[in-house]
Amino acid sequence: MTLFKIGFLTFTLIDLFDIIIVALIIYWVYRSLKNTVAVQILFGMVIIIGLQFITEAINFKSLNWILRTISDIWLIAFIILFQPELRKLLMIIVRSPIFRVFVKPKISETVDEVIEAAIEMSEKHIGALIVFTRSQNVQMTVDTGIPLQSMVSKELLLSIFNSKSPLHDGAVIIDNNMIVAARCVLPLSSQTKFGNKNLGTRHRAALGLSEQADTIVLVVSEETGGISISESGDMTLNIQHNEIGEILTNRLSQT
Repeated sequence: MTLFKIGFLTFTLIDLFDIIIVALIIYWVYRSLKNTVAVQILFGMVIIIGLQFITEAINFKSLNWILRTISDIWLIAFIILFQPELRKLLMIIVRSPIFRVFVKPKISETVDEVIEAAIEMSEKHIGALIVFTRSQNVQMTVDTGIPLQSMVSKELLLSIFNSKSPLHDGAVIIDNNMIVAARCVLPLSSQTKFGNKNLGTRHRAALGLSEQADTIVLVVSEETGGISISESGDMTLNIQHNEIGEILTNRLSQT
């Protein structure tokens, strides 16, 4: 169905829907990246694509070829330079309700074992990092540690994080009801403070992984014994022992 014509251009209802969808996608990407340097590069790409469309419409072949070449190079440079921002954007997509219809997060059947171990480690001031995977594969992180493939148990977690254990320095990765690896190295967040609290290495590692992957990371502070949970680049600090079970279960149950 033709809506109107501008010279040699015919504007149809399909074109209108196409423009609306593209505009919504650009707006959504802009909102997700608006506080980053990447948004400036994004604006440059949009301008070049617009000019490319105009030159193609008026048959400026040479200029169109130049703009098309620039846009291809610009896109590759954008992906290389702004990997963290793009990773954040993909994480927003992965965590959306639409995506979770197709990918159901695995809820650990052994949360009680983890909670009991975390509380005991908190009381004894034993530091710990425990990662729960959800809809996203974290194989690269698993590969940095020692593979275990063991059932989760309170006793095993206490043994792993005992300061005399060769596996205590690093994180444990839990997938469903299995500890798939221990002594895993997590990426450190660039944040050194959260609110008014200075973050130690364990808390920065928990925050760093949750910024990059769809995970929930439980932290036990060796210094204070406090239990914290990091998710989606956010952190809940110093959770009360009687609340940790409900909070962890609710977050692992989210769809």
